Amino acid sequence: MDDKLLREMRSDAEEIFVGSLEAVDPYRAVSRHAFMEGNNLRVGGEGPGALSLDFESFERIFLVGAGKATAPMARAMETILNDRIWKGLITVKYGFAEELTRTEIIEADHPLPDAQGVEGAHKMLSLLESAGEKDLVISLISGGGSALLPLPAGDISLSEKQWLTRSLLECGASIHEINSVRKHISSSKGGGMARAAFPATVINLILSDVVGDNLDVIASGPFVPDTSTFADAWRILEKYGLKEAPESIRKHLKSGMQGGIPETPKPGAPIFEKVFNFIVGSNIIALETARNIAQKKGYEAMILSSMVEGETREVALVHTAIAKEIIKSGLPIPPPACIITGGETTVTIRGKGLGGRNQEFCLAAALDIEGFPSRLVILSGGTDGNDGPTDAAGAVVDPFTINRGRMAGLEGSSYLIDNDSYNFFDKTGDLLLTGPTKTNVMDIRLVLVR
Repeated sequence: MDDKLLREMRSDAEEIFVGSLEAVDPYRAVSRHAFMEGNNLRVGGEGPGALSLDFESFERIFLVGAGKATAPMARAMETILNDRIWKGLITVKYGFAEELTRTEIIEADHPLPDAQGVEGAHKMLSLLESAGEKDLVISLISGGGSALLPLPAGDISLSEKQWLTRSLLECGASIHEINSVRKHISSSKGGGMARAAFPATVINLILSDVVGDNLDVIASGPFVPDTSTFADAWRILEKYGLKEAPESIRKHLKSGMQGGIPETPKPGAPIFEKVFNFIVGSNIIALETARNIAQKKGYEAMILSSMVEGETREVALVHTAIAKEIIKSGLPIPPPACIITGGETTVTIRGKGLGGRNQEFCLAAALDIEGFPSRLVILSGGTDGNDGPTDAAGAVVDPFTINRGRMAGLEGSSYLIDNDSYNFFDKTGDLLLTGPTKTNVMDIRLVLVR
């Protein structure tokens, strides 16, 4: 084994990953898309679809939002607007707050909602309902916003919503499916906040953490028309066998399907006539930066897709198969090669261990590449710096990872079965630790071959 080469490759992988995060820094992303031109706020940069708003047309400016990246987004808007902001309120994940001057911050839990999140959602809806036709609402939405704006609908309790959220996360449901359900058991999602803000003008700046950048899925689309229905939500519960869902939830969804509860607002509804949506950052931007960094380091670099979904372990085997092909035939690109993918996979939890989808990806990959030539390194990391309920962004593995675990008395396959990747990598020294990055554009995966 060439220790020096392997150390260099592992270092390269981490530097590429960390460097790619700078391109989706929330403060910079907002600053690129919103700036002052005289007394006008220009939104959307210089390209087509940009909007110019004359502040003389508005009496008050509200700043609201939710998500893991929303605090630095709010800091950017405070820098741009300063004392023009009449009142601001955002909700962020615990530990993701920043010092702001004109915006109140409420910290709440993620991925399971808590009472703090409910309080934040109540206060935000109340603030929006006070907005009038001559007011401007600037909304800052990023990944995690759905869990951070919980407002259970009807007779549904917070604990019942927590149960359903946990069940959907553990059964392997996609974020599209999870948020389709969330929108129909909540008063704040699926256009609910646009309804509250109407008839004010709304500028919605979004940092996307959703495959395909579907606006109604990002944070469950609080200011966006909803394309899903009560019937869709019910079918998702049936698909994953969640027949034991609390009675209040089942009753609420059935009432919605029968017309007893109004549907979420759909495309074309009048409340969206003065709502303008702009994506300011996404996964593909981070991947393109990763490619540029890899090329500067001397790698042939290829982005395969920013839309990778599926069961984590299966997706890992696809990536290792590509690595093996590069080693064998030099296809699809010759070494030194860097294959880059993004998106968000899902984990069906059957064990009782600790980890996240990126760590599980890396453990499955490490098992498959054990014994291969040393010139292979695989990284998978969450751009928010937190993979699942852990302090790691993901992991970095090589053909000797499983043996390092074995030497520590750990059998990698057993840890994978128990969904306990974190505790395995904690002992092997393969955890990817960045701390909270305050951004969130899904995951980045790197396959390096030399």
